[in-house]
Amino acid sequence: MMRRFTLVLIIISVLAVLGLAACSGGQDAPAQAVEAYLQALVDKDANRVVNLSCADWEADAIVEVDSLEAVGARLEGVACESSGSEGDETLVTCTGSLMLTYDGEDRPLQLEGRTYSAVREGGDWLMCGYR
Repeated sequence: MMRRFTLVLIIISVLAVLGLAACSGGQDAPAQAVEAYLQALVDKDANRVVNLSCADWEADAIVEVDSLEAVGARLEGVACESSGSEGDETLVTCTGSLMLTYDGEDRPLQLEGRTYSAVREGGDWLMCGYR
């Protein structure tokens, strides 16, 4: 009986460790926040863009959504990763492009030239501007 109990405890412990490893499995939360923001932006989902923005960026986020209203937009080959920190900001760089379509013509906006800022507010990572 004691042996079975010990075996069950070992199995539960191994599963718990594997579960925690899977949850943290290399996820880059600040980069994921920026990617989610970019996706909401091309989806022209103003509510989601604001919800994915820090308080200081919310007005700018609305302007960005409004600026895309007259064009088609999609992401191509986007991948973001944290590249450092500055104070309480985590800096995020991305590859790929925001493809804008107007009058049947695609115009890429390369993401490589920007460094995004992600901050933690209320326990969540949020996009908070770029340089």
